[in-house]
Amino acid sequence: MASETLAIVPLIALTLGAVALGGGLYETLLVDPVWPRNPAVIQPRRGGLDRKRFWGPVHGLFEVALLVSAWTVWGDAAARPWIVAALSAHFVARAWSFAYFIPWALRFEKMGDLSEEQVGLARRWIRLSRCRPVLELASIVSLGAAVLSARG
Repeated sequence: MASETLAIVPLIALTLGAVALGGGLYETLLVDPVWPRNPAVIQPRRGGLDRKRFWGPVHGLFEVALLVSAWTVWGDAAARPWIVAALSAHFVARAWSFAYFIPWALRFEKMGDLSEEQVGLARRWIRLSRCRPVLELASIVSLGAAVLSARG
């Protein structure tokens, strides 16, 4: 029974990864083109999105499920390279987020209306941020390949 329960964790991780990818695409396609000229869109104190309410739980749950998934498939030699790829892509995305994206997002939330210089910084942030959904897609595709490769 316990092994059957653990077998479902990679599917949960895939689902949570897909939710995170959807959230990233939503922000990239709908929110990011608008907020540099209308920063209130991403400023909760001005009625904008409170992105922490979505990203905190989604990333936390996904990371736990991804780690448990790694533990469940690690013993399978065919799945191991895929799970390493999934963990690596996700780690790169999260490290980059914590080093650059999250601190700047918090600054933009606190700035109020943006000067022309700040709009330039925001547009740079947006251009670079387009890479994050690609990294997360690589992570969930690799996780899917690990699940499909696992024998058992």
